[in-house]
Amino acid sequence: MDIDLEKNFKEVVKTLSIQFGDDMDIQAVLFLIGVQELGKGPMKFSKNAKLDVMHIAICTLLTPYGYYEYEGMDKDGWPHWKTNEKLPPLKPGQQLQLMKQAIVDYFKNKELVN
Repeated sequence: MDIDLEKNFKEVVKTLSIQFGDDMDIQAVLFLIGVQELGKGPMKFSKNAKLDVMHIAICTLLTPYGYYEYEGMDKDGWPHWKTNEKLPPLKPGQQLQLMKQAIVDYFKNKELVN
């Protein structure tokens, strides 16, 4: 376990929890990133649309790592990516670590964390 990564991830979650008034978990953080990247402001989402929003977050987060390439917006203003390469076979713990690192990097770029 990367102690610095865990510390930085907890800092992001704590900052977001304070800002949004909820205890956030990784799914909530992904949803928040997806809504931000969608850029449509507050709106109600169906269950399927919520999954699509989380997919936006995952694609956004993994694009800098080369897993996805942004293709553009569709006619409804939803972003789309294409897969550049398959994720290497990772154990569930490794997948979680990659997502945590990507979230920390995302918010570092947004200057939310140091």
